Amino acid sequence: MKANIVLLPGDGIGPEVVNEARLVLDAVAAKFGHEFQYSTHLLGGCAIDATGTAMPEATLAACKAAAAVLLGAVGGPKWDDPQSPVRPEQGLLAIRKGLGLYANLRPVKAIPSLAKLSPLKPERVAGVDFVVIRELTGGLYFGQPKGRTQTPEGERAVDTLIYTEHEIRRIVRLGFELARKRRKFLTSIDKANVLESSRLWRKIAIEIGKEYPDVKLEHQLVDSAAMRLITHAAQFDVIVTENMFGDILTDEAAVLAGSLGLLPSASLGEGTLGLYEPIHGSAPDIAGKGIANPTGTILSAAMLLRHSLGLEKEAAAVEAAVAATIDAGKLTADLGTATPLNTTQMGAAIRERL
Repeated sequence: MKANIVLLPGDGIGPEVVNEARLVLDAVAAKFGHEFQYSTHLLGGCAIDATGTAMPEATLAACKAAAAVLLGAVGGPKWDDPQSPVRPEQGLLAIRKGLGLYANLRPVKAIPSLAKLSPLKPERVAGVDFVVIRELTGGLYFGQPKGRTQTPEGERAVDTLIYTEHEIRRIVRLGFELARKRRKFLTSIDKANVLESSRLWRKIAIEIGKEYPDVKLEHQLVDSAAMRLITHAAQFDVIVTENMFGDILTDEAAVLAGSLGLLPSASLGEGTLGLYEPIHGSAPDIAGKGIANPTGTILSAAMLLRHSLGLEKEAAAVEAAVAATIDAGKLTADLGTATPLNTTQMGAAIRERL
């Protein structure tokens, strides 16, 4: 297979971890007889510095023409002024919208050999293996009106939560389809006791559920779901939820794996084009030190192979190599080892096990 992959290293540790993921993709290509070509483009703070915008038009055009996109991370203290009209995160939101990527898949799987890293008791993380599907282009992050105004009582801020029937139907249906391929159990998370948008969400989830009699559907309020993620996470199979709830819950779920550096994600739309990135941020405090954990980005590259290129065997080989590396005690500093590997050593250890 020949495929053009766009790399968006971004800011902070992004360039370091993306480079290791690219080397893993190169190793996959060599082992399985594929040809991957890469082009690198700007997104986030580096794009602001170079062009004045967080997502240049050239970046969006390149991504639209690619088979898949691999992203590092965006943001950092340099661009953190809340008064600034242009911020790195705007680039991330814009590229998701521009590529029509409405579904964010975040798998969470506890690795037995790393159970000691979780702040939870071992029995709380045993058997954890679920996927969160987060709606990505609607909700509070995109609703209008949005902004701040001055009033006689002081400054007033407005964010608008909007969901359409179409947006809910496509994400919930994806949840059912994925659950059908796994353990046939879908949890739809909302706030239907308070929010009108959540009442519509729940109504549609019930309607679609009738088309999937083989999949068990349960509804969970987001506040109780947050508690259940910590107390009984192994009960979940597939979770589907709206944008902000998914954003918060998946970061909470990172404690189950033991480190943000381990978790990948895929942002998908109607076709095969997807954007793949670790769930961690740009970690500016360790940028340039060569100690970042590249595992989440490498596992994101495995998701790229599976979802955009249709290379299941190759994706599984990368995931197996990561698991074997960790089981062998080859760990980065965030994984609590006395003899940590640096970023490049971790990447090399994973490639050795392909």
